[in-house]
Amino acid sequence: MKTLILTEKPSIARDFAKALGVNNRKEGFLEGAGYVITWTIGHLLELAEPADYDDKWRAWSLHSLPILPGALKYKPIRDSEKQLKVVQRQVSRDDTAKVIVATDAGREGEVIARTVLQTVALIDKSIWRFWTSQALTPQVIKETLENLKPATDYDRLWQAGQARQAADWLVGMNLSRAATLRIGGKNEVFSVG
Repeated sequence: MKTLILTEKPSIARDFAKALGVNNRKEGFLEGAGYVITWTIGHLLELAEPADYDDKWRAWSLHSLPILPGALKYKPIRDSEKQLKVVQRQVSRDDTAKVIVATDAGREGEVIARTVLQTVALIDKSIWRFWTSQALTPQVIKETLENLKPATDYDRLWQAGQARQAADWLVGMNLSRAATLRIGGKNEVFSVG
């Protein structure tokens, strides 16, 4: 069985490949030496627009505020949809049993990875977290891979990131529309949040 490593950027994936002797480059991922390495190129999913929840929120009016969907949903970012599909296919492979989240060490890195991982079935796969703030030299990569932590150790960071996204969305959508409708000009949008 192979180990899948999910990075945030292609350059970081190349650093892992160099350290681990992975030489086979494919479309959107690298493979070899028992590893599959892929990347997210930043966020691959974004929170859905108000009209994606209910058509009544398509038009900007004070009567349709506040916009409070029951649960926030994600949708693919159009320019990144191809890489999202690559990542989803690699994570879903039958020949991978272990997934290592190696996105940037921080709340945003956690949000980027976990948002993608929640879009695929992770049946019988263990999820681990690669965490370092050091430069990714081959030695640092190898040493950190020997000291992985379960991804669940970082659940609070993921939840904090989700809460920040939800707050930004709710404040931004509602206050931007309210401010624009109250004080905006004919073609002037006031962005709040």
